[in-house]
Amino acid sequence: MTDVRAPRADAVRNRARLLDAAELEFADRGLDVSVADIAARAGVGKGTVFRHFTTKEDLLATVVVHRLERLIADGERLADTSPAETALFEFVTLAAGQQQDELSVLTATDTVNDQLDDAQSRLFALMERLVADARAAGVLRPDVTGEDVALLICAPGHVAGFAPGRGPDLWRRYLGIILDGLRPEGAHPLPH
Repeated sequence: MTDVRAPRADAVRNRARLLDAAELEFADRGLDVSVADIAARAGVGKGTVFRHFTTKEDLLATVVVHRLERLIADGERLADTSPAETALFEFVTLAAGQQQDELSVLTATDTVNDQLDDAQSRLFALMERLVADARAAGVLRPDVTGEDVALLICAPGHVAGFAPGRGPDLWRRYLGIILDGLRPEGAHPLPH
């Protein structure tokens, strides 16, 4: 007997195409992109968008959640399979790199829903785990918190954005400075 509550295959396919198209449209054109443009890129009608997402903000929040889910999965894989220092620093590099791509605009969403709130909470819990593991292994200064590291992920791109004529990988230079500053060698106690 078929479960009548299960989504039809074409509806699942359309939702996936909408999410992919929305991610690309938001990246290419920013938050002002129209629902019609997203629908056109996905090859569906505008009504299909609203059958899956009640508002454009709901669609944006879902795209952000999907990005966070991929990042969390990468971080969990690193935490489970790599030495503590490698896991933390590779995760920070992945997350900082994600901030550099054209989709960094997606982190600016003010849309909060339960899914987004849950994904952000799990991301911060992962950061705390990676930091605790690195501290226990003696490869991270003892006064650094998961919140410190989470906030520092955004810094390389922000700083590099002020450089005139910057190259696309300049953020990596500042990430290197940040990662060296997280190591315990030569660290002075942090204020506050």
